[in-house]
Amino acid sequence: MKIAISAEGNSIEARVDPRFGRCEYFAIISEDKDQWEHISNSGAFAGGGAGIHTAQELVNRKVECVLTGRIGPNAMGVLQAAGIKVYTGASGTVREAFEQYKNGLLKQSLTANASLHEGMSRGRK
Repeated sequence: MKIAISAEGNSIEARVDPRFGRCEYFAIISEDKDQWEHISNSGAFAGGGAGIHTAQELVNRKVECVLTGRIGPNAMGVLQAAGIKVYTGASGTVREAFEQYKNGLLKQSLTANASLHEGMSRGRK
């Protein structure tokens, strides 16, 4: 299974970025290979539609599961349409979030838990 985790940096020791569409990076692990990949999120700098752009990028990369803090309705719709499971409330480092997931401590989300423009109102770091 391929799992993407929203991250503030490009390492497994980076903090989980609570924003899905405007996170700076994604840490992607292929569980079957136990390999990590870190990608920049080009959607983070989109003028609008960041969540949709970001979700579509993960669909294109054949991700099967997303761990993040919060996600908006448009991004959630794209991911659900592609059959990608979404788990919200991830926190700590990327490594810790992955452990939370593996240990069944994260709950699968069936609805968005962020407003359409929440990520923009917080601003960039």
